[in-house]
Amino acid sequence: MDVLDRRLVAALQVSPRASWGEIARAVGEHERTVARRLQRLLADGDVRVTAIYDDLRSGLGHPVHLHVQVRPGTAGRVAEALAGRADTRSVYAVTGAADIGCELVAPTRQSLHDILTVEIPAIEGVTQTQTQVVLHTFRTVAEWHAPYLTSEEVAALRPPLPVEPLPDCDDLSPLDRDVAALLVEDGRIGFTAIAERLGVSVPTARRRVASLLERRVLLPRAEVEPALLGLEVEAQLWLSVRPHGLDRVGQTLAAHPGVRYCAATSGTRTMIIQVAAAHEAELYRFLTGVVGPLDDVADVDVTLITRAYKRGHLRKSGLRTIVEKS
Repeated sequence: MDVLDRRLVAALQVSPRASWGEIARAVGEHERTVARRLQRLLADGDVRVTAIYDDLRSGLGHPVHLHVQVRPGTAGRVAEALAGRADTRSVYAVTGAADIGCELVAPTRQSLHDILTVEIPAIEGVTQTQTQVVLHTFRTVAEWHAPYLTSEEVAALRPPLPVEPLPDCDDLSPLDRDVAALLVEDGRIGFTAIAERLGVSVPTARRRVASLLERRVLLPRAEVEPALLGLEVEAQLWLSVRPHGLDRVGQTLAAHPGVRYCAATSGTRTMIIQVAAAHEAELYRFLTGVVGPLDDVADVDVTLITRAYKRGHLRKSGLRTIVEKS
């Protein structure tokens, strides 16, 4: 991707359902140029627009992060097996003590026991797992965008955030679920298409989509490999944070432009963050200049992502690789 491609993808990440005209006005480009470039990237599969649920608030799942250790030579097979599960949202090969990092969304608290004690250990090659249960999410990957836009450009595209705190639970109606499922399948699906698929009026489809997005129980997402955006170093940082500083640290790190994901967890570590950087030196500066000064952070474990098998419920094995593109 050239500089303009990356700026346009960043704009789409800020507002995945924005029209080509809205993006063009925000970034100061011709609408025809915006449409041609983004349609090409979408057609090639370099960018895919989908949506992800706020699992805990919607009551549709319970996310956990797994560290998976495997027998030598089986990492690829285990990662593919995990990526093939409908309940995994992301699967990565990583450096460090674990071989694979996996985010899994259990449909119920009761099912989590069987998944962790029976199903995952039964995968050929798995030798050990460690589980971190998500307690609170400060930033999802759907809320991150590549750092190629000015604050004014972002403000022109991003709808205002709710002023009042969001409720812990926000159940979806049957129609909400049907609309949400279509948005997960295609985050840019039009209101007319939704109305036709579900047998409702266009105004009803429009209201339901607006409600889902305003309540933030569903977050549209423009998915793209960070390396295509020039961010070739991806890291997962596991932090031990003192309880009284957990909220402060989470909000501070979630506001950093390099942080794609940030959540508080149970387990041996109390926070996970995912960082995208252009170079190892940039990651080092993040560790020393951003994480280091936070007094409530007692310890940090840094692992690098070496390959993504799945992101946001989207399998990666069928995509052209970065090497093939170059």
